[in-house]
Amino acid sequence: MSRAVLSIGSNLGDRLEHLRSVVRGLGDRVVAVSSVYSTAPWGGVEQDDYLNAVVLVRDPEFGCHDWLWAGQRLEQAADRVREVRWGARTLDVDVVWCEDGGRAIVSADPELTLPHPQAHNRAFVLIPWLEVEPGAELEVDGAVRAARDLLAGLPASERDGVHRTEFSLAGSAGVGAQS
Repeated sequence: MSRAVLSIGSNLGDRLEHLRSVVRGLGDRVVAVSSVYSTAPWGGVEQDDYLNAVVLVRDPEFGCHDWLWAGQRLEQAADRVREVRWGARTLDVDVVWCEDGGRAIVSADPELTLPHPQAHNRAFVLIPWLEVEPGAELEVDGAVRAARDLLAGLPASERDGVHRTEFSLAGSAGVGAQS
């Protein structure tokens, strides 16, 4: 059995619908969905703001790579094009963290590095994750750290750039958002 934290984002087209398509596409595997947040783009490429959320998922038949492949299929269905690193996209689905067989997976596999190598630097990942899993922990540089401590260590400008919206993904697959 695996459990995963997926960070989802969109800044092209119908951003909210793209996020909702992830929740619908994962269906009964969805355990919890965060609120939707508006965030400035990350990575220095000029583009529109993103809508971001976190989805917690679980499936007894899935391994960590299955979450990656499911995310890639959802990105393809949203006509995601990979042209510019950190560029605009219809949909981005990142596997941030994965637990398989009751233990958090750490992997340097170039196809799926776990935990996500930049998650600890991104308030747009940590804030919604903490909303649905207040006790979240993330391994950084070989040490397991509380996600709330990682968030507190980010610059105020990074934290202040993440704004909760009135949008909701709740009900997209019969799953309510958890706070």
